[in-house]
Amino acid sequence: MVRLKDIAAQAGVSVMTVSKALRGATDLSAQTKTRIKLLAQQMGYVPDSMAQGLRSRTTKLLGVVLPSVTNPMYVRTLSAIEEGAHEWGYDLILAHTLNIPEREEASIRRLLSRRVDGLLIMPVYRLAPSAPIYEELLQRQTPTVILGHRAPFCAQFSNVETDDVTGSYLITRHLLELGHKRIVFLSGPSAAPWAQERLEGYRRALREAQIEPDDRLVFSAGATIEEGEKAALQALHESVSMTALQAANDLVAMGAASVLLNQGVRIPDDLSLAGFGNIAMSEHFRVPLTTIRQPKLRLGAAAMDILQKLRHGERPESKRLPVEIIVRASTSPPKPEGAPIIAHA
Repeated sequence: MVRLKDIAAQAGVSVMTVSKALRGATDLSAQTKTRIKLLAQQMGYVPDSMAQGLRSRTTKLLGVVLPSVTNPMYVRTLSAIEEGAHEWGYDLILAHTLNIPEREEASIRRLLSRRVDGLLIMPVYRLAPSAPIYEELLQRQTPTVILGHRAPFCAQFSNVETDDVTGSYLITRHLLELGHKRIVFLSGPSAAPWAQERLEGYRRALREAQIEPDDRLVFSAGATIEEGEKAALQALHESVSMTALQAANDLVAMGAASVLLNQGVRIPDDLSLAGFGNIAMSEHFRVPLTTIRQPKLRLGAAAMDILQKLRHGERPESKRLPVEIIVRASTSPPKPEGAPIIAHA
């Protein structure tokens, strides 16, 4: 292993001069710093990050806590976070919660034990107004950014989120403008603020069109493909009359679509379908999906910007990013006769 004294001997300078050159100290000439850095590179010198951390009291590590990295909803956001960390010279430690509160707490504690310089957390939403691990983060004053909407238990942290009320409103209004009046809504987890916002946007658009929201058209669907399949089957079993179906996210929409297509329902000829999120698969699904584009790369970049300000002792404002509707082949006007279909399982 190449050490500082090896570089010093080769360069004919002191160990202190080598240390200063590699740190970019201002009291050395640019020529000296360039010569020593080039020599260190040629000799294969690798800095000891642990030793550097002891001197600077930083670890150059950031913790990222997500439900699961395999979920396509989070890929672009994580990519933006990694890019920002790379620019700062930081490494990421990734932890998965699988949406289990106990696992979330254990993951955060392990990251804290690694002395991470900051945390970016997509919370496990719960109805409880408080959560001990988030109270501990406040007491520790660990720089923490919430990736997504805040709930009461994490309300005191800075966050970055998307305008989900407006996004859901735009989807419902699009369906209404096509002529749909019987719009089934597959809602997300009841404890998740993003799911509440998307249900509110749906109801707001209906009321604006002077259509009273009908709770019999709202089905709990969670956030996964499997949960979308179950919700669609429930609607079929209840013989719900509908001309359009709006899902809380793209995965739920795809799960519902698979069930409907297998039942012989033609999309969009018999039934229009819309999602939310614009994951990569939505454009290439069996029927390209009308959806809401969330700026996932911008969300990750905004989260890193907030974290950087927190690490410098600032009090940055949370950010709410705009969304836009993407209209694809899965939505069209209802049948000319205007009669809603009744699909039977």
